[in-house]
Amino acid sequence: MNTKQAVQDLLKKLPDNCTLDDLQYHLYVLQAVERGREEIAAGKKLSHEEVKHELRAKWQSGRAQYLDPRRTDRP
Repeated sequence: MNTKQAVQDLLKKLPDNCTLDDLQYHLYVLQAVERGREEIAAGKKLSHEEVKHELRAKWQSGRAQYLDPRRTDRP
């Protein structure tokens, strides 16, 4: 499906009282999904295990930073 057709389909699905913010959000999601599909087609993808590992490492580094007793910027 081309971009113009995707936007026309989106406009048909949105309610008549939608705001420009609603439209911008849906266009953003549409673009993000399309970008993801392109990355998958190009072989740029991660396995479930790789994502889990990255998220765990990110969470643990943030948690360690928050628990650092030397931090002075706590509420």
